[in-house]
Amino acid sequence: MCIEITRSKSGQINPPLTSPVQNRVMRWLVLLLLFACGASPAPQFMGAERHEVTRGGRQYVVFQKENQVEIIRLGYAKRGEHQAIRAEMIEIIPQVTGCTLVPSTLQGDSGEMRGRIRCPKR
Repeated sequence: MCIEITRSKSGQINPPLTSPVQNRVMRWLVLLLLFACGASPAPQFMGAERHEVTRGGRQYVVFQKENQVEIIRLGYAKRGEHQAIRAEMIEIIPQVTGCTLVPSTLQGDSGEMRGRIRCPKR
C-alpha cells in the first residue's frame, strides 16, 4: 500500500483543493442564494394569489388559493413575542383575503400558518 503525500508551493502538506479566492467566491454565492430566496409558498400554494403586508413593523406574506390560506412571517422574532405575532397573523388573514378563517383548521406557529377560509360568493 502506497500513500502519496503532496506539498504545495508554500510547503503545506495535502493542500486544499480550492484556493482561498475560490473559497471566498463560493461563500458569497451561497449567501446570495440564501438572501434571494424570500418567502415561497408550500407546494400546494404554487400559483396562489400573493399579498405582502406590514403590521407593527413586521412583514408578512399571505398566499391564498381557493379556500386555503398560508401566512408567513418574515424576519426574526425575539423570545416572548411569538404569542402576539400569532394573534396578529390570525387577524391579518381575514383583512387581506376578505374571507372568514375557519379556526379549527389553523395549523402552524408564529413563523408560518396554514388554514381553510370561507369566502362570500362573488
